[in-house]
Amino acid sequence: MQYENLINKLIDLGIEEDINTGDITTESIIPEALQATATMTAKQEGVISGLEIVKMVYDRFQKDVVFTPYFKDGDSVKKGDVILRIEATYPTLLRGERLSLNIFQRMCGIATETARYVKELGDTHTQLLDTRKTAPGLRVLDKMAVKDGGGTNHRMGLYDMAMIKDNHIKMAGGITKAVEQVRANITPEIKIEVETTNLDEVKEAISAGADIIMLDNMDNETMAEAVKIVGKKANTDGKQIKPAKTTACRHIQEHTEEAPDNESIQNVTDEYCPELGSADNSTGSRTSEHSDKRKWSVVKP
Repeated sequence: MQYENLINKLIDLGIEEDINTGDITTESIIPEALQATATMTAKQEGVISGLEIVKMVYDRFQKDVVFTPYFKDGDSVKKGDVILRIEATYPTLLRGERLSLNIFQRMCGIATETARYVKELGDTHTQLLDTRKTAPGLRVLDKMAVKDGGGTNHRMGLYDMAMIKDNHIKMAGGITKAVEQVRANITPEIKIEVETTNLDEVKEAISAGADIIMLDNMDNETMAEAVKIVGKKANTDGKQIKPAKTTACRHIQEHTEEAPDNESIQNVTDEYCPELGSADNSTGSRTSEHSDKRKWSVVKP
């Protein structure tokens, strides 16, 4: 799994934060060897994301957990669908419950909301990109969820794509100089994205050889014209090169009908959680923040 080291660190931190020296309530009441089974059932329709992470959490507490998913990440579920079944000791199920659900709920929420935006884009051949505007430590999971929802991952961090923004442009003395300086300092496979705010900057970014052009804070008319300019990119050094992609950081709904083919629109996925459901278990019922319904059944050893 990509970024497995980051995910393991997150799980370790979650266990330290939630359990620390132990689950004093469970350890006081429930026999350590008592076996139990838990099922998770969707309370509303949505998109699944994070099943593998849930398994990683439970594997921390018990190596012989029987984990049976009935869907895979990226699948859509409807109300009443049984998502997964977990067989383990009862204490293991309780210790891993909150951490695994917190992660799974968040990822399903992001995937579900992403899928809603992707559906709005329809057949425009427009990609929905994510951002770095994530809570510290959760970025890798958020980006996995965006992908499961049908979106496209933008850069993971400051190290895997160069993004030249207004501060860089000012310090370099212009877009062209900024691109030249960055290009001289990176390997060929790393892409360069340039932030532009008007058509003149778009034209300069194209001439400078930017791989991706961000259309920042443009109105719809200016953005449409910018896309046309980028799409008609000519030759450089006598060779026809692939037109640069364009991205736009504004409300995706405003651009879906006008989005041209073979272009990319970037949407800030900071708001993601749909309405979520409630959870039931064998000892009572309680409200949960997410689209899962858990039923616990105790199986005597």
